[in-house]
Amino acid sequence: MTSPSQGATAERLLRDLAPQVLGAVMRRFRDFGAAEDAVQEALIAAATQWPREGVPDEPRAWLIHVASRRIADHVRSEAARRRREAIVVSLVPPELQIALAADSDEAALEDDTLTLLFMCCHPALSAPSAIALTLRAVGGLTTAEIARAFLVPEATMAQRISRAKQSIKASGVPFERPTSEARTARLGAVLHVLYLIFNEGYTSSSGPALHRDDLSGEAIRLTRAVHALLPDDGEVAGLLALMLLTDARRAARTGPLGELIPLAEQDRRLWDQRAIAEGVALVTGALSTRGSIGAYQLQAAIAAVHDEAARAEDTDWPQILALYGVLMRMSDNPMVALSHAIATAMVHGPRAGLDLLNALDADARLSGHHRLDAARAHLLERAGDHEAAIAHYRRAASRTTSIPEQNYLTTQAARLSDALK
Repeated sequence: MTSPSQGATAERLLRDLAPQVLGAVMRRFRDFGAAEDAVQEALIAAATQWPREGVPDEPRAWLIHVASRRIADHVRSEAARRRREAIVVSLVPPELQIALAADSDEAALEDDTLTLLFMCCHPALSAPSAIALTLRAVGGLTTAEIARAFLVPEATMAQRISRAKQSIKASGVPFERPTSEARTARLGAVLHVLYLIFNEGYTSSSGPALHRDDLSGEAIRLTRAVHALLPDDGEVAGLLALMLLTDARRAARTGPLGELIPLAEQDRRLWDQRAIAEGVALVTGALSTRGSIGAYQLQAAIAAVHDEAARAEDTDWPQILALYGVLMRMSDNPMVALSHAIATAMVHGPRAGLDLLNALDADARLSGHHRLDAARAHLLERAGDHEAAIAHYRRAASRTTSIPEQNYLTTQAARLSDALK
């Protein structure tokens, strides 16, 4: 009988291995759709067998072997997979249709996940489509999670991902490590992908847990790999610094029962000082080099100001507001505008922040988002309008699918209601 810990271990391993296996199978068979279908079947088989029979000695090799056999079986079935047979048989010589050992020198020397990351940020795709496809294939996010990250309906995102797969297939561009020119062209989309994967891991958009450590950890790992590939790129260093400086607070963000603890109330002794030191060094180095300053470097600088304050009341809010002002001039991101409004409130008072939030109501990307209601509730409470704050706390709670966020927002509304009695 399978123990819960064995099942959880197998589940984590499958998530870690999925993009590596997809990259390896894609590299060998060169058909994204066929490779993804086969890998999904292999993952289902593993999820059924491994908890019951035990994890094999070489789990990556096992998954690649099963996925490759699935493709071979589909190719042999002319009635079911006529189109796939034509693609695979024409592109792959017979002697290469048997999968290489996953732990061969070739596989050991190449990070298939990183190659898959750049492959998904494909020249045939628009930037939004490339980001969506990579989140699905490399990050392992569901279509619903990706849709929430992009602030679009789930059906819209499903169509975007489907069209992205079709575009890659039609382009005929091979699955291979990109040249330096291709890396430069795709880097912006790659960094955006990693940023969104990290954000989903650091604050999960749905479910019972605030964090998804597997996603945030994978985003940091991949960003380190890109930084090793491009050590002199300031925005790569900035993004890695931002992740480290943000993730350093993770242990203090939840209480004993998984409840959310806001930044101002966190026990800063729990923050990871080693990650903070590394992040500060990275962003300092990036900002000191000659060249243009990018959005990730600015966000990392903001995170560094927060992390370097020994107490919440020591936070240098005027510096944070100034940095958000620069960021606002180079970004049309509504979440940046929301953060700028909060920083304004911390410097100039809650009413000044509320005036800026009112202007965001007209932005369709944010008008129905729970974070806008949560920010407004917080500032209304600081302004002394507790009845309005209660209403917005409750509205925010009804609009988020994250259980810890729902509980926190509901608790804030209840606290203010009790105070008014």
